[in-house]
Order: sequence, then C-alpha cells, then structure tokens
Amino acid sequence: MDNSCLYCARDERLSNLMYEVADLNVSTFFFFKDQTYKGRCVVAYKGHAKEISNIPAEDLPLFAEDLAKAVKAMETVFNPDKINYGAFGDKLPHLHFHLVPKYENGPSWGDVFAITPDPKVHLTEEEYQQYISELRAALNA
Repeated sequence: MDNSCLYCARDERLSNLMYEVADLNVSTFFFFKDQTYKGRCVVAYKGHAKEISNIPAEDLPLFAEDLAKAVKAMETVFNPDKINYGAFGDKLPHLHFHLVPKYENGPSWGDVFAITPDPKVHLTEEEYQQYISELRAALNA
C-alpha cells in the first residue's frame, strides 16, 4: 500500500477521474469520467504493484479473469468494434489497465487512443449512473 498512489489512497484524486463500478477478485473496476471514448474504463490491481511481474503468482489468473469479466461487461453495454488495452504507469506506477472501446468512424479508430484527449467529453450525473448500473448488471449476468 502506497498512500501517495491515487489507487491505493482512493481519495479525491481518484474520484475526480473515475467512478468505482465494482470490486472484483483482486482488482477494482472503474468507469472513467472522460468519455471521449464511449465506455472507457480502468481495472486496477488492489495491491500496490508497479509491474504485472510484481503481483503474487496466485493473483495472476485472477487478475486476468477480472480483466476479461470487465471487458465482457463493456462489450455487453457498449458494443464496441474493438477494445484497446493500455498499461502505462510512467507517471502513476500502480498496475492498472485502461480499457478503451473503439468504434469505426470514432475517435482514434485505427490509431492509438489518446490517454488525455482534448477536448474531453463529460456526461451528466444521470448518464454516468445509468452506465455504471448497466455495467454492474452485465458483470452479474
């Protein structure tokens, strides 16, 4: 646990960027507030690990299962043409994957998604809560 890390501290730095969708096996599923890429989410490992090689061996299949479960829920709710996966951590060294739905004729189709797109797309609070509800339902289907 590293309290300087927003995923570990779970403070306003995190809540300013995303909403928690669900607690999974060894990770947490989040819905990004910037919805330039409709349905963009993050799955973050619960423990503080910089690299995937730093997590205990018994957590590796559970982490992969969490990623697959989140992606399946996203496919159900958003029906993207493709989902891009990004695990960077240069400035935030905590194991997390950006799960970015891509749509033909949508932003960055055929290219790498922009980690910090400009301009950003924000939804109403009701829209965020509706999508989060749909993702939770899809996780439990």
